[in-house]
Amino acid sequence: MVAERDGAQDRKSPSDEAHSAFTPPSGTDQVPAPEEDSPTSEFAVPEGLSPESTQETERSAFDPPRTYRARRSPQAFTPAEGVPVIRMTKEAPWQDQMRTLLRMPVGDRPVAEVVQRHDDSGSAVPRVLDLTLRIGELLLAGGEGAEDVEAAMFAVSRAYGLDRCEPNVTFTLLSISYQPSLVDDPVTASRTVRRRGTDYTRLAAVYTLIDDITTEDTDVTLEEAYRRLAEIRRNRHPYPGWALTAASGLLAGSASVLVGGGLLVFVAAMIGAMLGDRLAWLCAGRGIPEFYQFVAAAMPPAAMGVTLTLAGSAMNWEGRPSAVITGGLFALLPGRALVAGVQDGLTGYYITAAARLLEVMYFFIAIVMGVLIALYLGVQLDAQLDPDAALQAGEGRPVLQICAAVALSFAFAILLQQERSTVLMVSLNGGVAWTVYGAMHVTGGISPVAATAVAAGLVGLFGQLFSRYQFASALPYVTAAIGPLLPGSATYFGLLGLAQNHVDDGLASLSKAAALAMAIAIGVNFGGEISRLFLKVPGPGRGSSRRAAKRTRGF
Repeated sequence: MVAERDGAQDRKSPSDEAHSAFTPPSGTDQVPAPEEDSPTSEFAVPEGLSPESTQETERSAFDPPRTYRARRSPQAFTPAEGVPVIRMTKEAPWQDQMRTLLRMPVGDRPVAEVVQRHDDSGSAVPRVLDLTLRIGELLLAGGEGAEDVEAAMFAVSRAYGLDRCEPNVTFTLLSISYQPSLVDDPVTASRTVRRRGTDYTRLAAVYTLIDDITTEDTDVTLEEAYRRLAEIRRNRHPYPGWALTAASGLLAGSASVLVGGGLLVFVAAMIGAMLGDRLAWLCAGRGIPEFYQFVAAAMPPAAMGVTLTLAGSAMNWEGRPSAVITGGLFALLPGRALVAGVQDGLTGYYITAAARLLEVMYFFIAIVMGVLIALYLGVQLDAQLDPDAALQAGEGRPVLQICAAVALSFAFAILLQQERSTVLMVSLNGGVAWTVYGAMHVTGGISPVAATAVAAGLVGLFGQLFSRYQFASALPYVTAAIGPLLPGSATYFGLLGLAQNHVDDGLASLSKAAALAMAIAIGVNFGGEISRLFLKVPGPGRGSSRRAAKRTRGF
């Protein structure tokens, strides 16, 4: 009886059991259900389409695709001299090596040689990127060009073994991205430059640190690099405040001699510049923006020149009071920012170049406002400001003017907080620049713009050679040396023409000042590029030369 009951249950109708609406009806072919332990993906290749493709094999990112056939591939071309191999020479400065690598595509760069070893505890990638950004921040805040900052950041990252790095520098933002391989996610870090300051001694110390990091003979761990970087930040300026004020006065007095001033004009320009410097320091201590600091600094020299003009009219004194104002402008013109801005533009960093030139324009407008306030006051007081008073500058006193140019460069170097070992060299470089300018313009009768460009080119050439010999930055050897070439006289005459309602003459003089400024900046950059002809190229052969960017030709 029990067996019959079990058999009846086995013969029970399928309709009595629960089943799915998608179950095939009885009498049709039953599709086997998928096994629980091997579920399929919706991206799986259908069965029977490509049996070989269902086999899972490990493939590299550099393997050719399956559709690639060697017989159908285009013929490979090998140059007659062979494929150039990139080898970086050890004797070349790291600046030239890194510039060469930055101009190459990522795939063509040679594998980085780990110069400095990092600690074995944990990943050092975030710390290396942070150190790189901190070093780049000090360089950018010190006025270094964008290309040089990127080269320094690239050198530090490669020294610690991060070869696939891409640094990026703009006017206020630095970023660096590191990708370990083609299949790993990149690591990106950035840093913002909040404050800028001119201290070429600190800049030289940073270059020394970079040179030690990129040299195999010197062992600089990450901890040691952080410690030295902190010491560089804490170091005080090499010159006290009173020395900077005195240097500002010496600069203005020497500039007044260059444009035809005498002893009284020298003293008056020196006093006016020192008053303007102290007034600017007072505004800086109160937190006033730098634009208004320039306005305040430009007013005392101009007021001193107007005062001498009124006193000379009363005492029949035949001097050059306008040279006082011209000398005061030399201490305020932003030649450093102008050269850096034009250099960034010529090397392809247009965003940074536009920002730097915009900063120069704001500073120039501030100087115009400060001088015009004093000149308008002088015009209302019937001061006899003669636009032709200083046009005979440069005649009959070559030795005195060369000495004044050397003194001007010396004072400029002090204001830039340069190392004491570089002050003499840059002062002589400024004297050479003024000698070349005077020989071409005064003696040879050549256009002042062309003479300024040639003199600035020699400054850039000598500055780059000096910097490569010392493995340091070129700014300390270049910036102060272009001081005698700055367009202070043309700027003053342009402002005076606007103050006396001679708009055409004023705009013509200001246009000349702008042309001279551009000639200085382009000449310095061109001289630096020419200096590479005398330097050892990093790597033999055509393939290792410094590659320039290939761009369209105007279309």
